[in-house]
Amino acid sequence: MTTLKASDTRIPPDTFSRVAYQRERVRISRRGGKPVFLVSEEDLALLESLEDRYWAEEGKRALEEFERSGRKAVPWEKIKERLGL
Repeated sequence: MTTLKASDTRIPPDTFSRVAYQRERVRISRRGGKPVFLVSEEDLALLESLEDRYWAEEGKRALEEFERSGRKAVPWEKIKERLGL
């Protein structure tokens, strides 16, 4: 993740305070481009937790599908050999 100093942006300092202390979410429009959002550290942690849970469930589903297929796993040593690692 890229980190910027608040002083390096044109966003008013009170906006950062509202996000940090009041957990307000701020949408920033960009001249016809996709908007970006400022969210609190707590909101970011929640989003990352949800993302981790989603990918864990996807991995579990993929493993179950693989096991049902009856296919055999390729040993790690063979994969490394194929990739030249």
